[in-house]
Amino acid sequence: MIYIGLTGWGDHDSLYTDDVKARDKLSEYSSHFPVVEVDATFYAIQPIRNAKKWVKDTPDTFRFVVKAFQGMTKHQRSDEFFEGYEEMFEAFLASIKPYQDANKLTMVLFQFPPWFDCTRENVQYLRFCKKMMGDIPIALEFRNQTWFHDKYRESTISFMKEYGWIHGIADEPQAGNGSIPIVPVVTHPNLTLVRMHGRNVHGWTKPKNKETNWRDVRYLYNYNQGELLEWKERVLELAKDSKEIIVLFNNNSGGDAANNAKQFQEMLGIEYEGLAPRQLGLF
Repeated sequence: MIYIGLTGWGDHDSLYTDDVKARDKLSEYSSHFPVVEVDATFYAIQPIRNAKKWVKDTPDTFRFVVKAFQGMTKHQRSDEFFEGYEEMFEAFLASIKPYQDANKLTMVLFQFPPWFDCTRENVQYLRFCKKMMGDIPIALEFRNQTWFHDKYRESTISFMKEYGWIHGIADEPQAGNGSIPIVPVVTHPNLTLVRMHGRNVHGWTKPKNKETNWRDVRYLYNYNQGELLEWKERVLELAKDSKEIIVLFNNNSGGDAANNAKQFQEMLGIEYEGLAPRQLGLF
């Protein structure tokens, strides 16, 4: 089965009428898509009450991909709130229990930063992450090209298969070592994750500064029909080796993610059952 959704639910204006309040957006979102990525968990380990609300706001069949906290993926080099990595992982695991209890946690996504390169130390850290997460399905997305250099590509894929990592396959600008190529390979028989970041090379490489919000330009991209058709073929091939495929569109700097996701759903001829009832407009 192929599940299509978006990263986050707050910024996709085309899905909501003006009268939909922020607290009700997830409920309305779940009338359009069967899965969402929770990205708030990357910026802070969320209070349990948030997860409980989000679980309650969505249908029984709805699915969450929860993004690992930035300290767990070494985006945050040190953390004043935790004594060590074990304590950090334990706090995160406690925060996602409501998703598990409701049987709505599809996976936790570990997206590593551009400076997380293919080294012995980092391979050991990946083993540590897998150990700390136990039986929870976890996806691995790199942002450093060295993992897929000719010298390491097959070893990287074999390692992911051996340790049960779900492959986080990325479509993103090809912008040197801080990006990865498309590697459409299944590493887990049950789940595969595809994240569509767009192909805006200029926005991807634009330095962060105080004057410009980098998120406003980094994911500014609208996939054309030809590009989506390419991904249709890839996803159908991946589905031969993976029971479930999650496709998440993250190209939302210009509000294109929702429309591209719906285009892609139409291309694949998918109609989802069990979505939330759609809000009725005035007419």
